[in-house]
Amino acid sequence: MLTSIETSLPADFIINSIGIAVFAVTGVLAGAKKGMDLFGIVVLALITAFGGGTIRDIILDAPVFWVENFSYVYIAIIAAIAAFYLQEQFWKTYKPLLHFDALGVALFNVEAIDKTLALGYGAEVAVTMGLITGIAGSIIRDVLADRPNLLLKKEMYATPIFTGGIVYVTLLIFVPQLGLINAGIGILTVFVIRVAAIRWNITYPKFMQIPE
Repeated sequence: MLTSIETSLPADFIINSIGIAVFAVTGVLAGAKKGMDLFGIVVLALITAFGGGTIRDIILDAPVFWVENFSYVYIAIIAAIAAFYLQEQFWKTYKPLLHFDALGVALFNVEAIDKTLALGYGAEVAVTMGLITGIAGSIIRDVLADRPNLLLKKEMYATPIFTGGIVYVTLLIFVPQLGLINAGIGILTVFVIRVAAIRWNITYPKFMQIPE
């Protein structure tokens, strides 16, 4: 049976923690331009950070990850408060929200695949759960912050996540001995494709798009 890397527990905790912190920051940045107060920003950050993973765990009938390990909530709160007071520094970088989002979905994708495989589900289900986990938090954030939904934009969003999931699962099948290197490759695949789509506005050809 296909399984995640042997060091999945500590490795996934680290990956999940970084992903949660990054997504919490995207929630802050999304709400910062709406004039929200600190409490509202933190709530938005928590919903953003935990939305995708919560939906995943409910679908898989597994214990909700942040309920099982409440330290994730503290990580998200600390990241949100830090981003709230340092938001001007974040906005000085190039397209920070989109780049942070790309990193967040890349991390959550790999973590979701590891968890799904560890629960005994097949590769197809794992890739699907990675996609759902990565996208759901972003959609919830954009809806609550009244922002244009990234999924509905022309530039590729779901495709990098799906591609990275396939790459990661394929590596787990054929070269499982590489361990964390596989996770790193899976994360980089999503991040690089997504950032390239942002930077060069890469879209599908016209015949694969519905006219506006």
